[in-house]
Amino acid sequence: MPLEQILTGISGYDPNADLELVRRAYDFASRAHEGQTRRSGDPYVTHPVSVAEIIAELKLDIASVCAGLLHDCVEDTTATVEQLTTLFGKEIAFLVDGVTKLGKLPWSTKEEQQAENFRKMLLAMARDIRVILVKLCDRLDNMRSLHHLPPEKQERIAAETMQIYAPLANRLGIAWIKVELEDLAFKYLQPGEYEQLAQEVQKTLAERNEYIETVEKLIAKEMHDHGVPCEVVGRAKHFWSIYQKMKKTGRTFEEIHDAIGFRVVTDNQMNCYQALGVAHQTWTPIPGRFKDYIALPKPNLYQSLHTAVIGPRGERIEVQIRTREMQAVAEHGIAAHWKYKEGKPVDSDKKFAWLRQLMEHQKELRDPTEFLESVKLDLFGDEGYVFTPRGDVKALPKGATPIDLAYAVHSTIGDHCSGARVNGMIVPLRYQLRNGDTVEIITNPNQKPNKDWLNLVKTARARTKIRYLLRKEQRERAIALGKDILDKGLRKKNLTLARSEKDLDHAARELRLGDSDELIIQVGYGKVTVQQVLEKLLPGDTKKADEPERKEKKTEGMLAQLIRKVTRRQSSSGILVAGDADILVRFARCCSPLPGDLVVGYISRGKGVTVHRRDCDKGLDLDPERRIDVSWDGHGKGSHEVAIQVLCADKPGLLATISQSFSDQGVNISQAHCRATENGRAVNTFHASVKDLDQLKGVIRALSRIKGVYSVDRVSAEAPS
Repeated sequence: MPLEQILTGISGYDPNADLELVRRAYDFASRAHEGQTRRSGDPYVTHPVSVAEIIAELKLDIASVCAGLLHDCVEDTTATVEQLTTLFGKEIAFLVDGVTKLGKLPWSTKEEQQAENFRKMLLAMARDIRVILVKLCDRLDNMRSLHHLPPEKQERIAAETMQIYAPLANRLGIAWIKVELEDLAFKYLQPGEYEQLAQEVQKTLAERNEYIETVEKLIAKEMHDHGVPCEVVGRAKHFWSIYQKMKKTGRTFEEIHDAIGFRVVTDNQMNCYQALGVAHQTWTPIPGRFKDYIALPKPNLYQSLHTAVIGPRGERIEVQIRTREMQAVAEHGIAAHWKYKEGKPVDSDKKFAWLRQLMEHQKELRDPTEFLESVKLDLFGDEGYVFTPRGDVKALPKGATPIDLAYAVHSTIGDHCSGARVNGMIVPLRYQLRNGDTVEIITNPNQKPNKDWLNLVKTARARTKIRYLLRKEQRERAIALGKDILDKGLRKKNLTLARSEKDLDHAARELRLGDSDELIIQVGYGKVTVQQVLEKLLPGDTKKADEPERKEKKTEGMLAQLIRKVTRRQSSSGILVAGDADILVRFARCCSPLPGDLVVGYISRGKGVTVHRRDCDKGLDLDPERRIDVSWDGHGKGSHEVAIQVLCADKPGLLATISQSFSDQGVNISQAHCRATENGRAVNTFHASVKDLDQLKGVIRALSRIKGVYSVDRVSAEAPS
């Protein structure tokens, strides 16, 4: 039955479609997945059928629908890409291969696997944008059935959806998929807040529906009376959007008066501006809330006029005004006017400038953590528009600075940016650009990036370029230091660096470092000692000189082995560094890692190894050459300090309830910083001691369920209260 519905849907938008090809793909998928079931107990083939149904809703072509039906065959069955090529052609096989995960290759971490999967999809997207459209439909169906999975998988998949796939849907302009992905992810990431908001919305549902119906008729009448033909549709904002507004403004649900929006759809652009005039003439416009995305479309092709007015009954309402073509693009994005020309690369089209940026980063960034961070920076955030002196428009994220604009124009301009003129006035590099600013970048050949710039920039491009130059400088310093250290060590053995070049190459290969250049760098970083180098250069000499010491160490080594047989050695810190428990370790206060967090270590001179969470911004800014593998030993019994920020209503007794919740979870509060805000809210930062990540999650869930608590977040232990 679902297949017939899909075929009927396809016939509605493509009467000449090859429906027999879709039936063949369905039959192949049914046979390939025979015997497989989903967590719900349903036959597995129901998933690819649902994905194909969503693809048909986007009105994509037959190849995309077939790819949806076949997308899991290569990953989860014995089918191969070559087999799909033979049966269904190169086009469909390519789309399936682009969506297929790299699940069969050995990755060292889940994060590395995620990054490489996404990197592969980007490469496929650059050749054919349909790859990501199929993947988004796949992710949407998976999110719809997420309740069948265990809680830890729900949280991991929901976080990935919120961080990558919802922003991707937004970039592609597919509003309905973006909205549904955000609400579903919100439900699993913050179940307490979601449930509380859902209850609040349900209470006022009947009243809101009555208000929407009344105002729809009123707007339609006003437009008709002024000669503007249109359709008017009202709708409540989705849960995640309302929650974000509550968190940003510090208001309760009852205080969010513009949670309802109205869309006016007319037949041409001239009528859009006339409709705007009617709205502003009829109701009082709210200053600063008008945006013209028709004259300045968003990078995802979205066009519309946005305004907010004091509507009927004194309620604030948002009004969006657009043509029917703009409405199609607003709902379906790139899929609304999607035309595929075989062999035409995506990057030839200016609509995909953001995709070209992602492609640049995938070439430059080999580290998975940095790559995913740059992807998130590129996909997230509200964008504004600034103008160059020549009148060119540049889209930049909210909070961007002149440095971001300089790097957006050219890398060399960014490297030598020393200041800027904004609207004719000199401003410092920390100035945050505003929508509509005209910006002229001032350069100085002697200027170069410094580490402080990383705290100013908002774009992934600027951050990547600055990090590259800083690390290049660090590498040059390491080379100079390494040469100096090696030269002094070699001279003691009557050798020189210049004369030992070939021998150093041999020593480097023995130490698995490639060549002498890499050996010198590692000596400079302190990861290789002169003694290790000399042992490879002069094995007989060092062996003879160190014989007594070796005998002593051998005896100690045998004793240590005997001790380890009786008692397994455990690290007091709970951290193993490259498998060793005896390394001096300290935990970074910027991110306060807990057992259960993905962690990475950085060698610090004189301080051992500093452990950061893998997603810590400060950790990402450190030199990758100083990075070392660390892991939790699984036997740590100590407690770890973590900071938790609770935004709640400022009312008597609530702080006591929050404190009791910590106590009920077996968690002790060591510090508390509480302050009331002007809008009847309170911001509380608690420093508490927890055993691991699971205990922290339990605390956050418990706090989220308290009535009057609006948000609970883990924050930096260094963050000001």
